[in-house]
Amino acid sequence: MNISQLETLVTISKTLSFRKAGEVLNLTQPAVSAQIKSLEEEFKVVLVDRNHPVTLTDRGQVFLEHAGQILNIVEQLKQRLSDLNEVPQGHITLGTTASIAIQILPRVLSYFQNQFPLIRTSIVSMSSAQVLSNVENGTIDVGIGYLSDRSAQVETSVLYYDTFDFVVAPQHRLAKEKRITISMLKDVPLILLSPDTLGRRFVDRIFREHGLEPNLVMELGSSEEVKRMVELNMGAAIVSKLSIAGELKRGTLKTIPVTEFEVSHPVGVMTKSGRYVNSAMRQFLNDLKGMPEDQFIGSE
Repeated sequence: MNISQLETLVTISKTLSFRKAGEVLNLTQPAVSAQIKSLEEEFKVVLVDRNHPVTLTDRGQVFLEHAGQILNIVEQLKQRLSDLNEVPQGHITLGTTASIAIQILPRVLSYFQNQFPLIRTSIVSMSSAQVLSNVENGTIDVGIGYLSDRSAQVETSVLYYDTFDFVVAPQHRLAKEKRITISMLKDVPLILLSPDTLGRRFVDRIFREHGLEPNLVMELGSSEEVKRMVELNMGAAIVSKLSIAGELKRGTLKTIPVTEFEVSHPVGVMTKSGRYVNSAMRQFLNDLKGMPEDQFIGSE
């Protein structure tokens, strides 16, 4: 068994095709078939069902899990050896929410990549809950999101604090109010984020604690979509304060303080406990944690 054979099996599990796996790995289809056949003969099991589409057998799925672990160990070995050069380099997979990716990461990453051009960064957008679980299982190296949930397998560090603000279009009937309470929102049409986001869970909890049911007229997957609908006066919304800095400056949205929503939510960085931190991650985390809070919340 060799590393190339394991990589071939992993690629087949993703492409569901010997031909496509060969294209990804720059191998001929016969070479792909030979590598899988060699694995099957060595372990005396059938790993791949060769019908169309190609799929892994139950034994193939078990083999795949261990193959992934072995490849991760090999990658860590490469990173450790690379670190001996004392020049921060490598690859970081960063998971974060869509609003953070839009509002914070551009200036953080532009500075970082100028300073350390040998470090490559991939960004995957997801909910904060998904960020935590993906850090836990090692799918992403570093997570940035709301620290509402905890895990013994994940280390966290607070970067800044965010709040959720009630926003309306300037022509909305509540736009002239100086302050309102949650009870005044019981009949107000609301545009809310999807239930798997911290903002939505927070809003639902506040309404529930006051015995109210939000008047939900629209449910969208990102803060950007929500803001566009509110600007069109399709309804009001409760969104991250950080995400509306530009709209407030341009005057296309207006915030109205709601007493019950005035709660601070920590936003921070997440890493897997006990995981080897290569030079790229170490440099990135040191820079990120060293940034003053106003670098995050003072973008506009």
